[in-house]
Amino acid sequence: MPARWEVSDKIALLRRHDDGVPWTRLAAESGVPLRTLSRWARAYRSDPTSHSLARRQRSDHGRRRIPAELIEVVEALALATPAPTVAFIHRRVAGIAHDRGLSAPSYSSVRSLVAGIDPGLRALAEHGDAGYRDRFELVLRRSAERPNEQWQVDHTLLDVAILDAKGTQVRPWLTVVLDDYSRAVAGYTLFLGAPSAEQTALALHQAVNAKTNRGWPVCGLPEVLYSDHGSDFTSARLEQVCLDAHIRLIHSRVGVPQGRGKIERFYRTVTTELLPHLPGYIPHGTNGAPVTSPSLSLEDLDAILEQYVVAEYNARPHSQTHQGPTVRWSASGFIPRSPAHPEDLDLLLLTAATTRKVQRDGIQFASTRYLSTVLAAYVGEQVTVRFNPRDVGEIRVYFNDEFLCRAIAPELSAESISLDQLQAARRQRRRDLKDQLRQHRTLASALPSDTRYAPPAVSTDDTAPPPALEPRPRHGLRLYATD
Repeated sequence: MPARWEVSDKIALLRRHDDGVPWTRLAAESGVPLRTLSRWARAYRSDPTSHSLARRQRSDHGRRRIPAELIEVVEALALATPAPTVAFIHRRVAGIAHDRGLSAPSYSSVRSLVAGIDPGLRALAEHGDAGYRDRFELVLRRSAERPNEQWQVDHTLLDVAILDAKGTQVRPWLTVVLDDYSRAVAGYTLFLGAPSAEQTALALHQAVNAKTNRGWPVCGLPEVLYSDHGSDFTSARLEQVCLDAHIRLIHSRVGVPQGRGKIERFYRTVTTELLPHLPGYIPHGTNGAPVTSPSLSLEDLDAILEQYVVAEYNARPHSQTHQGPTVRWSASGFIPRSPAHPEDLDLLLLTAATTRKVQRDGIQFASTRYLSTVLAAYVGEQVTVRFNPRDVGEIRVYFNDEFLCRAIAPELSAESISLDQLQAARRQRRRDLKDQLRQHRTLASALPSDTRYAPPAVSTDDTAPPPALEPRPRHGLRLYATD
């Protein structure tokens, strides 16, 4: 049914009735009520011209305008905080119109005036500058034109519970470094506790260096590192890293997260695609309660996340670029910029440990012995040890803040093992030894007592005479030499 029937359409409808079509059928097909069709027929019979079926204007057309002062009152009341209801505004305006001797507008007129207020003006009145900016302010979405031109880095608290070293349920944090051009994940780190500059540095260290996984080629130094205004991103340590590596560190405006939409989208993808399939998943609205009992450790979740990033997220076509992030990153065949001295970057990014003294058998660190032929000339010297928590198979050794060598643990260098795994293995070994010691002590306490060298039993018979005491020799004091 048309929103407004033209005169020609009305005449065509009435002629169909003259051709024998019943009114009920015309009403069903056209959607025009029977009373309206009857009114059109009467008007057309009385005046068979087009004027009889033309739409008539109201007799008060052009004279039902609301005074401008009442319009201003309606808009002023509608923009109050909190926003009042239309019924409240109508009652207030009706009272003001009566006091001023004006005609009160109808409820529908007031509602139309409120609905006609500029949405941006209403958003500014109700939600302030931030609400208006997020909904109506123009945003210049700048996209990188080549790989490693700009990287984004940010943290998020994952919606999943895992078990820490003590078996307690905890929620891990995730720090991700994302390439803006290809949307490829360049590096990440999982950790427990609050975000810090150290965790950001570890994620950046993995992003810059070449990966052992051949399916993850993203590496090199970015031209720009984009982050928010968190204390860990504005730390002196990260600024020093960017200064030495010739990276521009750019922070987003305070309270304006629009520029980090790509990395936020990655977090949403992980939350909707990966986490619901893991034990300990925490859906929104459950007050932090997991659906199933958590059973994963931090190392387990790290392995799962790396597999998801390399095999799924970085491999499948992106909805905006229509290319897989890894394919898009490497399609141009460019050579990523690498640090001039990787050891200097390790000095800035890797976790610093306390100093250690070089022994004749190497360096003892975390109850593990690390060896290097370079250490032969530094026996007895104090050195600084830096390590990657993900892999303690080797450590970086610095002497007087200068890189000395990489020392390896012979029993750990063949495989990658984390410091937490090493500590857990030591604790388990200690528990096993304590269990064995407890069993041995229990067995020893159950053995019969040894009486071979026990003193003879003392008789308790009171009638037996006491044994005679032998006289003790007397030793007198010598007073003279002739005694």
